[in-house]
Amino acid sequence: MSVCSYAHCAKCVCSSNTAFPIVFQLTNGPVIGSRKRPSEGNYEKEKEHCIALFDQWSEADQVEFVERLISRMCHYQHGHINSYLKPMLQRDFITALPAQGLDHIAENILSFLDARSLCAAELVCKEWQRVISEGMLWKKLIERMVRTDPLWKGLSERHQWEKYLFKNRTSEIPPNSYYHSLYPKIIQDIETIEANWRCGRHNLQRIQCRSENSKGVYCLQYDDEKIISGLRDNSIKIWDKQTLECLKVLTGHTGSVLCLQYDERVIVTGSSDSTVRVWEVTTGEVLNTLIHHNEAVLHLRFANGLMVTCSKDRSIAVWDMASPTDISLRRVLVGHRAAVNVVDFDDKYIVSASGDRTIKVWSTSTCEFVRTLNGHKRGIACLQYRDRLVVSGSSDNTIRLWDIECGACLRVLEGHEELVRCIRFDNKRIVSGASEGGVWDLQAALDPRAPASTLCLRTLVEHSGRVFRLQFDEFQIISSSHDDTILIWDFLNVSPNGQSEGRSPSRTYTYISR
Repeated sequence: MSVCSYAHCAKCVCSSNTAFPIVFQLTNGPVIGSRKRPSEGNYEKEKEHCIALFDQWSEADQVEFVERLISRMCHYQHGHINSYLKPMLQRDFITALPAQGLDHIAENILSFLDARSLCAAELVCKEWQRVISEGMLWKKLIERMVRTDPLWKGLSERHQWEKYLFKNRTSEIPPNSYYHSLYPKIIQDIETIEANWRCGRHNLQRIQCRSENSKGVYCLQYDDEKIISGLRDNSIKIWDKQTLECLKVLTGHTGSVLCLQYDERVIVTGSSDSTVRVWEVTTGEVLNTLIHHNEAVLHLRFANGLMVTCSKDRSIAVWDMASPTDISLRRVLVGHRAAVNVVDFDDKYIVSASGDRTIKVWSTSTCEFVRTLNGHKRGIACLQYRDRLVVSGSSDNTIRLWDIECGACLRVLEGHEELVRCIRFDNKRIVSGASEGGVWDLQAALDPRAPASTLCLRTLVEHSGRVFRLQFDEFQIISSSHDDTILIWDFLNVSPNGQSEGRSPSRTYTYISR
């Protein structure tokens, strides 16, 4: 028996009486493999004989024989075999699949790539480029982004390239090269919008509500076509969002309209006259009047057949909405010791905030009390609830972020000089309103390691009175104020030279982590 000179190769034992007697030795130079054989002629005969036998065996026997053969080799030989097998095992399946009539599988595989990887794939070879082009994979990538990202969806609608998406291959749609060139333009638009938000660049439009008696716009909601506002003068005004003209005035409340929400069918309003009214969106007809609260209805929310209202009378009413004309009281929630200023809810929780400095959490299904969130030093004027996050604004001039499941305060944002009257957030930002507006980085606020200087992105100062209500999306903020105006802050359509009609100053806000 001859033992391989690799000391670490315990399995490598080379028998001199095998068909392949091989001996390896270490030298100062590279490892050299030599074979002890009588002559070249005998080796060739032996090799051909072994191959002939090998070819006669079944595939299973061949595999077993090769495994045993490999087990008798040393590490150096394994390396050579690995180098030999690697290119044999590699397959250009993207090129091979179309050759088998399976173009759709190759397209489906490449359709999961992001933009950077798709660019690289186009450069692999002409066949890959053909699969990407004929499969319209840049179009599919853009469609995927539009389906999953509201910013992409909004841009597709506003820039009107959505008409080239989600259509089958017809003569009406452009070639793949159009979508390839469109993608970087979309990325540039997104980067510009984000920069406008950070730098406060915006175009400003102003609606003068021209109330005759008492001035002030207490609440609003908007969509792409209209803005609906509730005014201190007891009216509801509907505005054309493009022309900013007043389309309709709804009257019927005998007190200020303090809160509203609408969908495609109805507008629901709450008033200081203690009533809740339901209006038909298109005609403005009053469909229902709910008389329950003893004092002003300060806020309301409705969704999926459920409505929650709250009042200065310290109570919360939970209503079942079978239809606009069939609304019945399910439960009254009592527990706050002062006016309940705001409510929000989802399928799991109802959340309420009060002048008693507390936020209370209730079960949506059972209407039972769950927990109280304590921390604000004065009454709470506004909040929004989504997923696990509650964001609240208070008369103590602070904004607090809460985890609703455990009741912990995650962050305190300080900087507003007056009562924070309104607040909204999305996945990226918090927008707040007091005597001025503030735009905050939500992700930074949720990161305990984020420094104070990164939290406030911009201060917005345009209203001459207190900001009562606001709503925003990826492209704009719409706010209403005691100054009897509605402002539209447009972060998309900013003049090319960067000198927009409005540019709000920067201010550094600080935070206190609790």
